[in-house]
Amino acid sequence: MSHDKNFLRASMNNQACEIALLSNPSSGNGKSLRVEEWLCRKLDQINLAYSLFKPPWPPNLENFSVVWMVGGDGTVFHFINQYPNLNLPVALFGGGNGNDFAWQLYGEISLEEIFKRALAGKTIMVDAGFCNGNYFLNGIGIGFDGSVVKSMGNKRQMLRGHAAYLYAVIKQIFFYREQEIEVIFDDGIHKHSSYLMIAAANGSRYGGGFLIAPESKIDDGLLDLVFIKKISILKRLINLPKVEQGKHLQLPFVEYSTGKKLIIRSNHLLDAHLDGEYLADTSFDIEIRPSKFKFIY
Repeated sequence: MSHDKNFLRASMNNQACEIALLSNPSSGNGKSLRVEEWLCRKLDQINLAYSLFKPPWPPNLENFSVVWMVGGDGTVFHFINQYPNLNLPVALFGGGNGNDFAWQLYGEISLEEIFKRALAGKTIMVDAGFCNGNYFLNGIGIGFDGSVVKSMGNKRQMLRGHAAYLYAVIKQIFFYREQEIEVIFDDGIHKHSSYLMIAAANGSRYGGGFLIAPESKIDDGLLDLVFIKKISILKRLINLPKVEQGKHLQLPFVEYSTGKKLIIRSNHLLDAHLDGEYLADTSFDIEIRPSKFKFIY
């Protein structure tokens, strides 16, 4: 259903505000703050009521009808885990360095066009992955990917988005060593192998533009599972551009499938990330939660 700004005003139902504007001004080396200020000016120009919140965000959003959020993938990750049962439509204004999930919704369109779409209010129900008690929207990367994120640490504040991720990837190509991992699929099949990395993706990309799961869709009720087996350092370097461009699924050392559940186990602590947020564990229980969140697109 499409809503224009007059609909937004009419549907306020005597509430003090219509839009909850949630911002993370520390995201994107100042980019989020600039987007936040731009949005406030735009909303003031058309006299549309809103309340601006910066961390800490309110415990609930029950007095609002729509959420507009400014931040990157890390901001989105914290948002969906702070409000896991939210039923409100959410518009996302990418203010981070990577903005992979915003790209899933809007592609490369301008902020002005996203603003128009936010006013129109057309929505899509988006799946969410769930792993070890946390939701994610882009994907979980275990092994090499997790080690990359761990190695970046606060360096993500010095390099931006794709450049930061690519620099860390190249460094880890030379130093990361594959791990023995047990994989249990939702059909009961068990596999043991030495993997460079395992990705369970809801979206098609992360890392500011790496198309890890190029065929993945955010509303198909499935996880796209990408396994990269043990390969030499030379092959890692040669095939990095193919992984970046999403042309790797047919390579002989890549296994690709889809599923709804996946269990990863190891005798050693595994580095991992959820939408770019680092974690480490010896076991990961992963599943898809279909149609979990409502986003404006």
